[in-house]
Amino acid sequence: MNTQSFLGLRKAVPYLQLYRGQTFVIKLGGEVLRRHDDLVAVLEQIGVLHQLGIKTVIVHGGGPQANELAARMGVKFEFVEGRRVTNEEMIQVLTYTLNGEAQATMLSACRELGHQAVGLSGLDAGLIIAEKRKPKNGLDYGQVGDVVTVNPGVIQHLLADGYLPIVSPLSADAKGGLLNINADSAACAIAVALGATKLILVTSAPGILKDLNDPLSIISQLDLKQLKALEQEGTFDGGMLPKAASIESALRGGVGRVHVVGFTNPDSLLLEVFTNEGCGTLIVREEKELLPSEHA
Repeated sequence: MNTQSFLGLRKAVPYLQLYRGQTFVIKLGGEVLRRHDDLVAVLEQIGVLHQLGIKTVIVHGGGPQANELAARMGVKFEFVEGRRVTNEEMIQVLTYTLNGEAQATMLSACRELGHQAVGLSGLDAGLIIAEKRKPKNGLDYGQVGDVVTVNPGVIQHLLADGYLPIVSPLSADAKGGLLNINADSAACAIAVALGATKLILVTSAPGILKDLNDPLSIISQLDLKQLKALEQEGTFDGGMLPKAASIESALRGGVGRVHVVGFTNPDSLLLEVFTNEGCGTLIVREEKELLPSEHA
């Protein structure tokens, strides 16, 4: 081991002691599934967390895969404020992609890496109960759902037995009507229900950007007041709006820290968790909650 590696490991020791036995919920966007190498790199890092005694839950999306299948099937769709309007044809597409292609791709990669992963969806064992979103400004979102309750027992049992749960956000209402749940919203609700220490959103961007056209304009840390200011300034594109809402809900729901990191930077997830400097964006409820080591 060279000196640089040894020093890096020594700096990580306090975090290893702090997080052992804690729960992290990690949300992976569908973009990471497009290239096998990217997916394997992220899952290898998640495997390290799991092996270090951190209880890790993955919630995944599948937007790009759903868009491609919808195009092949001739199914039209639209997004409003970053959320997909979902008709009966589109809920079928999402079922095929989220509970089919996307999850199977992840489970296959986990088997390649030797991870003991188990695939779930919001439908399993009443994990997520949702209700149909009410029309807003005259727009009916169709079969889009908002989370009502999360019953995390099935996840807790899997974690206790050493498994890595991989959760699709597809869910249903109390009568079994299928509903499309935004994956960021599902990850937030699961993190709150599990009392997670961290919610980590893994995206194609390297973090929250001050300038969407400049990948180097990463904002290293924010509190909720600053996050809201960025939203009001129009800094966020459509896809970031539900993320911002989920970040706020998670922190107000008791999750200690939310991180936004990119999957294209090598070891980005581990660097964000185990180093003072990090490499993405750390969000806390109030700035005064930041530890001295977390100040940029």
